[in-house]
Amino acid sequence: MAAPPATSSAAANSSCTRLPRAPLRRAPATVSFPYRSRPTTMTARAVPSQRLDVTAAAAAGHQKLMGSLTNNEELRFGVVVARFNEVVTNLLLQGAMETFERYSVKAENITIVSVPGSFEVPITAQKLGKSGKFDAILCIGAVIRGDTTHYDAVANSAASGVLNAGLSAGTPCIFGVLTCEDMDQALNRAGGKAGNKGAEAALTAIEMASLFRHHLG
Repeated sequence: MAAPPATSSAAANSSCTRLPRAPLRRAPATVSFPYRSRPTTMTARAVPSQRLDVTAAAAAGHQKLMGSLTNNEELRFGVVVARFNEVVTNLLLQGAMETFERYSVKAENITIVSVPGSFEVPITAQKLGKSGKFDAILCIGAVIRGDTTHYDAVANSAASGVLNAGLSAGTPCIFGVLTCEDMDQALNRAGGKAGNKGAEAALTAIEMASLFRHHLG
């Protein structure tokens, strides 16, 4: 019996189906963008400052109101002075009186009221202001820091009190109360190296009294 023809291995392999090769996967290309850091803070654009020239504004036709330091014979002033730290307040009062005299304020148009301390100055100033007898009230006192917080309470009360007195009375109340760290500092401001703050406050009182009497009254 004849043997079946032998099948070569190559022929057998040729009858097999070849699977298509899977395409090679390439890693995605990396695209880089240039990075530019941003400043953490925005720089404000410079805006040129605009200053109003009061003299030029008046020349342009705008109305300009201000107090005068002349023709003060008819102006009337109330002066409230604290006795506490009297060695200082007396010097402040003296400076104020000399300034009133220098600017032709009549002595009979000045009323001086003495109170125990700077804490009592505002309520007295308010009372004088509401009386309608005065064009301005000058408040004089001296608060000097000590070892307790009493200084802060009195100094703050005096400052806010004088402000509120003027607002409620509608009369200029001028703050001439020193608030100092020690006695030397106070004396320097009561006629010493730093001048006399009582005199400066009196000058402010004259100008404000004139402004209210002649323009805002």
